Amino acid sequence: MNGKPLVSIISAGMSKFGKHEGSLGREIFSQAAAEAFNRCPKLDPKKEVKAMFIGHMGESYEHQGHMGATIADWIGMRGVAATRVEAACGSSGAALRTGIYAVLSGLSDVAIVGGVEKMTHRTTAEVTEYLAMAADYPFEQFHGITFPGLFAMMATAHMHSYGTTEQQFGKIAVKNHHHGSLNPKAHMQKEITLETVLSSKYVAWPLKLFDCSLISDGASCIILTKPEIANKYTDQPVHIIGTGQATDAIGLYERESFTSLRSTKLAAEEAYKLANITPDKVDLAEVHDCFTIAELIHYEDLGFCKEGEGGKLVDSGATTLGGKIPVNTSGGLKSKGHPVGATGTAQAYEIYLQLTGQAEKRQVKDAKIGLTHNIGGSGATAAVHIYRNDQ
Repeated sequence: MNGKPLVSIISAGMSKFGKHEGSLGREIFSQAAAEAFNRCPKLDPKKEVKAMFIGHMGESYEHQGHMGATIADWIGMRGVAATRVEAACGSSGAALRTGIYAVLSGLSDVAIVGGVEKMTHRTTAEVTEYLAMAADYPFEQFHGITFPGLFAMMATAHMHSYGTTEQQFGKIAVKNHHHGSLNPKAHMQKEITLETVLSSKYVAWPLKLFDCSLISDGASCIILTKPEIANKYTDQPVHIIGTGQATDAIGLYERESFTSLRSTKLAAEEAYKLANITPDKVDLAEVHDCFTIAELIHYEDLGFCKEGEGGKLVDSGATTLGGKIPVNTSGGLKSKGHPVGATGTAQAYEIYLQLTGQAEKRQVKDAKIGLTHNIGGSGATAAVHIYRNDQ
């Protein structure tokens, strides 16, 4: 028997990801919150929500900190206990973990967990600099290493160790763009060919333009409650049955491996143990594909295939809609977009839709168990969550 529910999701909301010209992050989050509130008319947010945790990577993008209170104000929730959570690109995955703590503690029967980032008004150089703050400053940032460079090192190591190819990386991009073309909230809703990927310009060899995720604006949120009262609010609660979070060295140069993320393995181990399942029981997953090599490594670290066989899993078609373990049905960071603070709960939003049969053209048939995986930086933080629908 699967693990017992820790908390239950009773609603979820997400803005469109993309370029929100002229809008502030707080306004974008209001769109996500409005959808979540509208989906759950039996909830009175002002009376029943006791805590809010907002994933937000950095003040630099909008010159705005203190996002917990800012968001609470702008969604009409002044007075609620609201806290910003920061773990770089893994901020709202960590916020979700924090929200689970709040509900399990008994202090909050209902909690809002979400994330937001407004990025597209900045230049590519500025965004690159701000993102690099999630890497080690004296030994990586200072010497000009950016995240494409760090993940390129992982890619070359994987190619050297296991014979992985640029074509296999490219197939992940093609797959995620196909999935994103079916998602009306995705930033880039268009199909691409393998030739398009392989002929695009190198950003950091062997990673090319179409191996890299997008600079996006966006927000997402979910509403959590205790499993024993979830049916008070909805006939279709989605239970979180597993959670795990872990860290590793901030600098890639200090890691035990360049072809695996220890933080992911530790977080997944904890989540699988709580959920009382093995990886083969997962029906679909949303993983942190900031670069195509990242998704491929996650297949292995999450136990969807053996170490070194991520490329073979791609070639088999197992991770595409209709395959054995569809991955990133939302389009992933690659196509849906990557407004960094919003990514973790955007993954949870997709799993919520899938497990309640609301994913429309990208619906995975008979999906019962889903997994989300969100990392910060080059993997110094990882959060894994496992979801189940008992309907």
